[in-house]
Amino acid sequence: MRLLVALWAVLAHILGCADVLHAGHQPLSRIAIERATAALVDSASINAHPTVLGLKGQSSDWVVVEFSHPNPSNDDWVGVFSPSGFSSETCQPENWMDQPPYLCTAPIKFQYANFTNDAYNKSGKGSLRLQLINQRADFAFALFSGGFSAPKLIAVSNNVTFTNPKAPVYPRLAQGKSWNEMTVTWTSGYSIKEAVPFVEWGPKGRDRTLSPAGTLTFGRNSMCGSPARTVGWRDPGYIHTSFLKELWPDALYTYRLGHRLSDGTHIWSKSYSFRASPFPGQESLQRVVIFGDMGKAEIDGSDEYGNYEQASLNTTKQIIKDLENIDMVIHIGDLSYANGYLSQWDQFTEQIEPIASTVPYMIGIGNHERDWPDTGSFYGYNDSGGECGVPTQTMFYVPAENRAKSWYSTDYGMFRFCIANTEEDWRPGTDQYKFIEHCLSSVDRQKQPWLIFLAHRVLGYSSGGWYEIMMGSYGEPMGREGLQDLWQKYKVDLAVFGHIHSYERTCPIYQNRCVQDGSNHYSGRFNATIHVTVGGGGASLSTFRNNVPYWSFFRDSDFGFGKLTAINNSFLLFEYKKSLDGNVYDHFTISRDYRDIMACSIDNCPRSTLAV
Repeated sequence: MRLLVALWAVLAHILGCADVLHAGHQPLSRIAIERATAALVDSASINAHPTVLGLKGQSSDWVVVEFSHPNPSNDDWVGVFSPSGFSSETCQPENWMDQPPYLCTAPIKFQYANFTNDAYNKSGKGSLRLQLINQRADFAFALFSGGFSAPKLIAVSNNVTFTNPKAPVYPRLAQGKSWNEMTVTWTSGYSIKEAVPFVEWGPKGRDRTLSPAGTLTFGRNSMCGSPARTVGWRDPGYIHTSFLKELWPDALYTYRLGHRLSDGTHIWSKSYSFRASPFPGQESLQRVVIFGDMGKAEIDGSDEYGNYEQASLNTTKQIIKDLENIDMVIHIGDLSYANGYLSQWDQFTEQIEPIASTVPYMIGIGNHERDWPDTGSFYGYNDSGGECGVPTQTMFYVPAENRAKSWYSTDYGMFRFCIANTEEDWRPGTDQYKFIEHCLSSVDRQKQPWLIFLAHRVLGYSSGGWYEIMMGSYGEPMGREGLQDLWQKYKVDLAVFGHIHSYERTCPIYQNRCVQDGSNHYSGRFNATIHVTVGGGGASLSTFRNNVPYWSFFRDSDFGFGKLTAINNSFLLFEYKKSLDGNVYDHFTISRDYRDIMACSIDNCPRSTLAV
C-alpha cells in the first residue's frame, strides 16, 4: 500500500494535476520571500492611514495605502506584513548550506501596485484600499519591485494597529460530547498569565453565568515542515475553549467572550447568540448544511490566483443569507487552504465568523489539514504545507475521544452523523474502522432515523476526472472495501464526501450495482446508501470523466453546498444549492417509517431465524 501511494505521489508530481498539488495554489506560495533583497530607494515612499483601526470595537477595518516609485513597473507589488517588524525577523535556512534569508516571513496578503491604478507605470504613484482584520499585532506595508520570484524591498510604511490587538475574536461554536452541551472556541492575544479567559452566557433575557475556558497554543517547532516552519510561520496567539453545559433543548442563549486582567478589569467581545440543540429523537424541523473544500478569499481582491478560492465568498454569503433557516454546518475537510501560511487561519475564521458564532460549525479533516510525509498520515503527500494537522486540531473543537485523530460522532435531533478522517487508516482492523462500526451500530433508529456517514476523500463513488487520471478508479482505492458492508448492514441513508470540487449524486448503490434506480423521491424500505459529493465549497472546480457512469444520477461542475432537512422522523429532504445564487438545482426526498428501517434488504438481514 505504501509503495502504491508513493507511486501515485510521483505520478501526481509529473502530471501536475488536481488535488494532490493544491499546495502550489496557495497564493502566498507564489512569493519567493526568502530570496528578497534590500534595495531601498530614498525617493520611493509608502504610507498607510488611518493608523489606528477598530475604533468602534470592530475586528476588521479598512486602510488606504499610498505609494510612489521613481522607476515603476508592472512587477511592483505591495505586501502587508504583521507584526510590523518583519525585516528584523530571523530564521534558519531550509538547507544548512544556504545563507539565512534577508526576509524570512511571508506577507499576510499582497496586491500588485497597478491594481486599480492604470497610470502607475507612467506616474509611479498609486493607492490601494485594503481590508485588515485583527490578528494580535501591528501592521506595516512594503513596496517591492522585481516581481514575486526576485523581490526587492523598495520602501516600508508607517505602522498601523487595532485599538486592542489582543482582543477576543472569531468565536467558533461546536457540539459538545453530549447533545445538551455547546462549546465556544475563540482566539486572542492573552496568555493565561496575562488574563483569565471565560464566557458569560445564559438564556436570552435571563440571568447569566460564567464558564471558564481552557487555553492552547503551539509553536514553530510543532510544525512538520516548510513553509509552516519557515516563511509561513506566524504566531497563532492563544486558542480558548469553554464548555456550556446542561442546555435546554431549542432554547435561545446569548453569550460574550471575556478576559479578566490581573488588575481586575475585563476585556469583552460583542454579544452573540445561538440556539441549543434539540433532544435526540425530538421531532422538529432540523436543517444541516454540508460542504467541503471551501478555502477563504479577500473581499478587497488581494491574494488572487486565478480565482482559486474566490467562490468561497459566495458560499459564505449564501449561508449567512439563509442562516435563520440553518441549524448546523458541517465542513468536511480542506477548510482554509492555509497550506503552511499560518496567517491565513485568522483570515478563514474571520470569514466564517457570522456563521460559526451562531450555529455549530463542525469540521472534518482533509488532506490540506493533515498530510505530510513521515508523520503518520495515511497519505504521504505534502498537502498541508507542513502543518500536519496541528493548527486545525488546536483552532477547532471536535467531540472526539482523541482530537489528534479527529474522527467522531455527533447527534442532532433526528440525525446521527458519523464523521470519519480519511487521512488516517480506516481499513478493517484499525481503530477508526472500529469507531465507524460502533457509531453506525449504536444509534437508536427509532429516535434518530437519519443516519449519515461523512468523510473528506471519496470513500464511495465519484466520476471525478482526477480519480480517473491519477488512480484509474471511481473513488479512493480501497475506499469502499469493508466500509460498504458496514453502510449496507447498518442502513446508512447517505454517505457524503468532499475532495472532488464539484457536485455528484448516485443511485442507491451497493457493490457497484444500483440496487434501486436513481430518483428524486425514495419511499419504503432501505435498499442501499446514496452517495453524494459536495466538494464545491469554493476552491477551484474539478472536472468529470467524459463518460457518465450508470450509477451517477446527477452531477454538476459548479460551486455549491448541500442542505439536509429532517421534516420529521419519516421524511428527509436533501437539496443541492449553488453558491452563485443560493437556488436549488438538485433535490431528493426519502420517506421511510421505522418499520421500513427495520425491514430486511440485501446483506442486512439475520442469516438465520428462530421462527417456526
